[in-house]
Amino acid sequence: MKRAVLIFFSLLALGNLAAGANLPSFFTQADAFFKKYVENGMVHYKEINANFSEAESLYKDIESMNLSSADDRAKKAFYINAYNLIVIYQVSKYYPLKSPLDRSGFFDKVKHKVGGESMTLNALEIKKLVLTYKDPRIHFVLACAAKSCPPLASFAYEPGQLDQHLDTRTKLSLNNKDWLRLNAGNKTVSISKIFDWYKKDFTMNGENTVLEFINKYRSTPIPASYRVSYYEYNWGLNDG
Repeated sequence: MKRAVLIFFSLLALGNLAAGANLPSFFTQADAFFKKYVENGMVHYKEINANFSEAESLYKDIESMNLSSADDRAKKAFYINAYNLIVIYQVSKYYPLKSPLDRSGFFDKVKHKVGGESMTLNALEIKKLVLTYKDPRIHFVLACAAKSCPPLASFAYEPGQLDQHLDTRTKLSLNNKDWLRLNAGNKTVSISKIFDWYKKDFTMNGENTVLEFINKYRSTPIPASYRVSYYEYNWGLNDG
């Protein structure tokens, strides 16, 4: 009986090791996929559609991934990549589309298996990432398949460099004159509706205003006296 129990736990341990080994492989494959199909923040959906088995294979890996032995950084990186890959998978599957919103419930109704759990993209973003890690920089690394979304990186996020990449991608958006539109003459700044939709996220770590959060990552801070407005979100597909 003791021998049987030992064998059982040995097999269980081996299974967990195997599951953990799948994550590095997933990051490597995801990285190759993004490098192949993402360029200057735009996605080559037509090419992905023509070679759909590549996206489908990664989608299946996301479904079956066992995260039981993964640490927080690995999970966080996995969920970010999973979100971006699911968005690309969905758009490519139904390509050609003019916008992700052409598919009903794209973000809030259609469910996907992520690490064995069924959830929508919104649930993945908010419950698994923002609320779990209390990190608003996440909003600058997720792909929404729209032109107004922060530009998608052409690489996969990996645990070892995750914090550095989150900082870098946040700074890229917040110092981009086309994404954050400053008018010094009129003392105004026009910012993305992301800051309106997720205002609570950007003030969850002690910042009093969204502008205070933005200035943490700006090379030249925006004066507090500037009037803030939100420009119209362009949901046109980020099709490259």
